[in-house]
Amino acid sequence: SSLSLVTVNVHMAEMDAVQKKTFTKWVNSHLARVSCRISDLYNDLRDGYMLIRLLEVLSGELLPRPTRGRMRIHCLENVDKALQFLKEQRVHLENVGSHDIVDGNHRLTLGLIWTIILRFQIQVIKIETEDNRETRSAKDALLLWCQMKTAGLLCELIPACMFHRPDLIEFHKLTRSNATHNLQQAFNTAEQSLGLTKLLDPEDVNTENPDEKSIITYVVSYYHYFSKMKALIVEGKRIGKVLDNAIEAEKIIRRYEALASDLLEWIERTISIISNQKFANSLSGVQQQLQAFTTYCTIEKPIKFQEKGNLEVLLFTIQSKLRANNQKPYVPHDGKLISDINKAWERLEKAEHERGVSLRKELIRQEKLELLAQRFDHKTTMRQAWLNENQRLVSQDNFGYDLPAVEAAMKKHEAIEADILSYEERISVVVELANEMESEGYFDIRRILARKENILGQWSLLKELVVGRKARLEKNLALQKTFQDMVYMIDWMEEMQVKLLSKDYGKHLLEVEDMLQKQSLQEADISIQADRVQTLNTAALKFTTIEGYQPCDPQVICNRVSHVNTCLEELKQLAAKRRLELEDSRELWAFFQEVEESENWIREKTSILATQSCGKDLSSVLRLLQKHKTVAGELLARRALLQQTMKKGKQILTQKSFGTAGIQERLMEVKAEWKRLEDQAAQRLCNLQEALDFFQFSTETDDLLAWLQDSYRLVSSEDFGHDEYSTQSLLKKHRGVRESIDKHRVQVVGLRKHMVALPMHYRELDEVRARMAETEQFYTEVAEVAVLRQQWLHDALAVYRMFSEVNACEVWIDEKEQWLNRMEVPERLEDVEVIAHRFESLDQEMNSLMGRILDVNQIVQQLLDSGHPSSTEVRGCQDHLNSRWNRIVELVEQKKDHLDSILLIQNYLLECTEIKSQIQDKRKAIDATQYVGSDLGSVLALQRRLSTMEGALTVLEPKLLHLQEEAEELATSHPDKAIDILVPFEGISVEWEELKRTLQGCEDSLTVAGRLQQFIQDLDSFLTWLVQTQTAAASDELPNALEDAERLINQHAALKEEIGRYEEDYERLQAVNELLETEEAPLPHGALQQWLHKLDVGWNKLLEMWESRREVLVQAHIFHLFLRDVKQAEAFLNNQESALAHVELPTTVETVEAAIKKHKDFTTTMELNLHRIKAVIEAGESLISQNNIYSERIRERVDLLANSPFLPLNKKIKKKKSLNCEFISCNSDFFSQTCNFISHNCEKKVNCEIKSYQKVIKLKIIIFTLFYSVAETGFHRLILRK
Repeated sequence: SSLSLVTVNVHMAEMDAVQKKTFTKWVNSHLARVSCRISDLYNDLRDGYMLIRLLEVLSGELLPRPTRGRMRIHCLENVDKALQFLKEQRVHLENVGSHDIVDGNHRLTLGLIWTIILRFQIQVIKIETEDNRETRSAKDALLLWCQMKTAGLLCELIPACMFHRPDLIEFHKLTRSNATHNLQQAFNTAEQSLGLTKLLDPEDVNTENPDEKSIITYVVSYYHYFSKMKALIVEGKRIGKVLDNAIEAEKIIRRYEALASDLLEWIERTISIISNQKFANSLSGVQQQLQAFTTYCTIEKPIKFQEKGNLEVLLFTIQSKLRANNQKPYVPHDGKLISDINKAWERLEKAEHERGVSLRKELIRQEKLELLAQRFDHKTTMRQAWLNENQRLVSQDNFGYDLPAVEAAMKKHEAIEADILSYEERISVVVELANEMESEGYFDIRRILARKENILGQWSLLKELVVGRKARLEKNLALQKTFQDMVYMIDWMEEMQVKLLSKDYGKHLLEVEDMLQKQSLQEADISIQADRVQTLNTAALKFTTIEGYQPCDPQVICNRVSHVNTCLEELKQLAAKRRLELEDSRELWAFFQEVEESENWIREKTSILATQSCGKDLSSVLRLLQKHKTVAGELLARRALLQQTMKKGKQILTQKSFGTAGIQERLMEVKAEWKRLEDQAAQRLCNLQEALDFFQFSTETDDLLAWLQDSYRLVSSEDFGHDEYSTQSLLKKHRGVRESIDKHRVQVVGLRKHMVALPMHYRELDEVRARMAETEQFYTEVAEVAVLRQQWLHDALAVYRMFSEVNACEVWIDEKEQWLNRMEVPERLEDVEVIAHRFESLDQEMNSLMGRILDVNQIVQQLLDSGHPSSTEVRGCQDHLNSRWNRIVELVEQKKDHLDSILLIQNYLLECTEIKSQIQDKRKAIDATQYVGSDLGSVLALQRRLSTMEGALTVLEPKLLHLQEEAEELATSHPDKAIDILVPFEGISVEWEELKRTLQGCEDSLTVAGRLQQFIQDLDSFLTWLVQTQTAAASDELPNALEDAERLINQHAALKEEIGRYEEDYERLQAVNELLETEEAPLPHGALQQWLHKLDVGWNKLLEMWESRREVLVQAHIFHLFLRDVKQAEAFLNNQESALAHVELPTTVETVEAAIKKHKDFTTTMELNLHRIKAVIEAGESLISQNNIYSERIRERVDLLANSPFLPLNKKIKKKKSLNCEFISCNSDFFSQTCNFISHNCEKKVNCEIKSYQKVIKLKIIIFTLFYSVAETGFHRLILRK
C-alpha cells in the first residue's frame, strides 16, 4: 500500500508539472496581447496584478484598477478583485480564496487557471451532429469535433489541423511507429504556420496517462483558430460582393456631391449678388434693375430648380441601392445634405423675396420722389408770386394824421400780418417737401435746395418788411395816443383850478379838518397827475430824438409839452396857497379849544389840593405822597401843553390873521390861574415831606431796639460746646452775629443824622431825644459782649481739635504696630509682592499722618504761647504722640529692608526659571524643525522659522549677561544663600550652549536639503515642460491647405525657439547635480541619477522628434505648393475645354476674320501655358523621386494632368494651323461648298464613329482649325472677287 501511495504521489506530481507548464504557456499566449509575461505560475500570480490583466484580456472588459504595493494586504486586495469578477461571471469557485493564491498554493492555483480555461475557452464550444442535430457542450463537444475531423485515421499520427490545412503537412514522411516525431512535426508546423503557441511537448502526449486538462487546453486553441478561419472565408466572399456594389454606389455619390457642390456654389453666388441692396438713384435706373431681376426669376432660376429636383432623385437612387445591399445609408457631408440644399434654396428664395420687395419699395420711393418734385415746383411758383405781391403791399406808409386814422391803419396792418403769418404753414410745406426729398436722396436735390433757399430768403425779407412797417405804425399810434392824453390832462387841470379858488375856510375846528382832508386828496391827485404829465412829456419828447423814421415834426411836440407844463405849474401854485389858508384857520380854532380845556383842568386840580390832610402814620403819609406825586406829574405834563398853547396864541397874534380879537386877554387869565395852582401844590408837598420824616424816624428806632435785644441774647449765652464740632458750629453762628452787629453800626449813625434833620417842631420833642440816647447805649453794650464771646469760642475749639487729632494718630499707630509685629516675611514671590504692595500703601498713609502730627504740634505751640489754662495737659499729650511716632517709623524701616532683600532674590530666581524655560522651548522647537519634508516649500518654511529663532536668541543673549551680573551681586550681598543663587544660573549656561550647538547643526542640514529640494523642483518643472513639448513635437496633424502648412511651420519654428530658451535651464540642472554630488550629507544619489538619465534621454528625444516633425512639415508645405500649381494648370485646361466647347461657326466675312484673330490669341496662350504645365509635371516627378510622404497623391495628380486629352492636341493644332488650303481660293462658291461639305461630313462622322468624349473634342478642334485656316487663306480673294 505504501508503494502504491508513492506511485500515486509521483504521478500526481508529474501531472501537476505538466499542467503548470501548459497553463503557464497558455497564460503567456494571452498576456502577450498586452505585452506581459510570467515565468512562474505560482509566484507571479500571487500579487493579483497578472491575474487581473489575464481576465481583462479574456473577457474584453475593464476590471478595477490593481492596488499598487507589494505588501500582503495589497496582494490580497488584488486577488479579491479578480475572484469577485469571476463570481460576477457566474464561475463557481470551490474552496478557493484570495489567501490561497497569495500563499502560492499549487493545487488551488492550477484549479483556478483550469476554471478560467473552462469558462472562457471551452464552455463556449457547441457542436451539432449531422444525423440527429444533437447539441453537446464543453468537453464532449470538443471530443466530438476531433472525432468528426479524424474519422477513419489514427489520431496519434497527426492532430486535427491536418484536415483543415493539408498543405502544411508532408504525409509521406510520417510513419505510424514514430509517434513522437509526428507530434513534434505537427506542433512545430502549428506554431510556425498558424501562430499557435506550443503548449505541450511530444513527451507530454505520448505517454500512458496523458494529462487530460493539458490536452484539452491545447486542442481548444486549434478549435478556436480553425473556427475563426472558416468564418473569415465566408466573410471574404460576402465582402467581395458588397465591395462591387459599394464601388458603384461610390460613383453615384461622387456625382451627387459634384452636382450638389455646383448647385450650392451657384446659390451662394446668387445670394451674394441679389443681397446687394445698392440701387440706382433714379427712376429709370431702378426700372432697369427690376427688369434684370425679372429676367433672372423667369429664365435662370427655373433651370437651377430643375437641377435641385434631379439631385433629390439621385440621392433617392443612392439610398435605394444602399438599402438593397443592406449597406449603411449614405449621409452626405455637412453642407451637402438635401436639407442643407433646401435651406440654401430657402435662403435664396428669402434673398430673392427681399430683393424683389426692396426693388419694388425703391421703385415706389423713386416714383414718390418724382411726384414730390412736381409738387415742389408747383408750390414754389405759387409762393413766389404771393411773396412778390405782399412785399409791394407792405412797402407803403399811408397812416393818416390823427388817432382814428392811425388806429384804422393799425387794424389794417394787423390783418395783413395775420394773413402773412397764416401763410407760414404753406412756406413750411415747401421746406418739408425739400427736406423730405433731401433725406430720401433725390438725384436733382441741388436744384430743389436752391429754389427752397430762394423762397426762404424772400419769406425772411417779407417778414422783415412787415416788422419794420409795424414798428413805424406803432410809433405813429403811440404819438397820437400821447397827444390825446395831453388834451385830457389840460381839461382836468382847468376843473381843479375852479375848486382851489374857493373862499370858504370853515366855521369851527372839525369843519376845517374836513376841508384839509379834502385838500390833501386834491393835492394827491395833482401829484399823481403831475407824474402822469411827466410820463407823457417824456414819452412825447422821445419822438423828437429818435433816429430814422419820425412820425411828427419835433417842434410841434415840444410846443405841446411846454403848454402842458405851464398849466401844471399854475395848478400847483393854487393848491399850495389854498393849503396855507386852511392851515391858518385850523390853527386858530385849535388854539381856542386848548385854552378852554386848560382852564377846566386847573379848576379841577385846585379843588382837589384844598381838601386833603397830612396823614396819621407812616403808611398813610406814604399813600398821600404817592397821590401827590401823581398830581405833580400831571402838572408837569400840563405845563408843557399850556406853554405850547401860549406859544401858539402869540404866533397867531404875530401873524395877525383873521379872528385874533380877545386872544391876549384869554392868555393873561390862564397864566394867573396856573400860578395859583403851582403854589398850592408846593405847599402841600412840603407838609407831607415833614410828616414822612418824623414817622420814618420813629419806625427805624423801634426796629433797631428790637434787633439789639435779640442780638444781646445770642452774645451773652454761656454755651461754648462740648466737642470740636459743636464748638465750631457755635463759632460759625457767632461770626454771623458779629458781622450783623458791625453792619448795624451804620444804622445807628444814620438814625442820629436823621433826628438832626427833622423839622424843628418834631426835633424838640422829649420823646425823640430819649429814644435816641437809649438806642446808642444799648448798641455799645451788645458790641463789647460779642467780642468777648468770640475769644472764648476760639480757645475751646483749639483744645478740642488738638485732642481729636492726637487720638486719631494714636489709634492709627496702635493698629500699624500690631500689624508690623505680627507680620512675617514670606519666601514665595507672590506673597512677597503682596507685602511690598501693602508697604507702598503704608508709606502713603504715613506721609499723610506726618502732616497731621505737624498740625498738632503747631496747635499746641499756639495754645502754649497764648497761655491757655490747660497748657500742662496739652504739653504731655504732645510728647507722648511724638515718641510713639518715632518708634513706628523705625519699625517700618526695618521691615522694608528685610522685604527688599527677599524680593530681589525671588525676582532673580523667577527670571532664571523663565529664561531656562525659554531656552528649553527654543531647543524643543529646533528639534521639531528637523527636515522631514519632501518639497522646497517645507525647507523654506523651516529656514524662516530658524531665522526667527536666531533673532529671538539674539534678543535673549543680553538678558543672560544681565542675569549673570545680578547673580554675582546677590551672592555677594547674601553669602548665606550664595549657592542657591549661583546654581540656577549654571544650569541656564549649560542649556544655552546646547541650544546654540543644536541650532548650528539644524542650519547645516537645512542648507543641503534646500539645495536638494530646489534642484528637484527645477528638475520636475523642466521634465513637465519636456513632456508637454514632446507631445507638441509628436503631433501627427498634417495641413489640409497651403495656409495650414505655413501656419504649422511657423508654430514649429516657435517651438524651436522655446527649446533654445530652455537649453540654458538644462545645462544649469547638470551643473547643480555636480554640486550636489560633492555634498557630504546623505542624499538619494541613485534616484537623482535615474531622473537625470530620464532628463538626458527626453532632451535628446525631443530634438530628434523636432527634426522629424520639421521634415514632415517641409514635405507637406512643398506638396501643397505643388497642389496650388496643379490647380492652376487644371484651371487652364478647363478654360481651354470651355473655350473649345462653345465655339460657333461664323457666317460672314467679318465674323470669320474675328474668329481667326481670336483663335490665334487662343493658340498663343496655349503655347505659353504648356511650358508651365510641363514644369508642374516635372516638379511632381521630382517629389516622387524624393519619397515625399504624399507620393501616392502626387502620382495621381501627375498622371491625371499628364493624361489630359488637351496636351497632345496643342501640338496637333499647331500643325493644323500651317496647312495650306489654296485649292479653295478660286471662287466663293467653291469655298462655301467646301465649308458645307466639311461640316456635313464632320457631323456624320461624329454621329457614326465618335464614341467617347475625348474623340469628340479632338474632332471639334480639327474641324474648327480647318475652318479657320480656310477662312484665313481665302478671305482676301473672296473680297476682291465680290
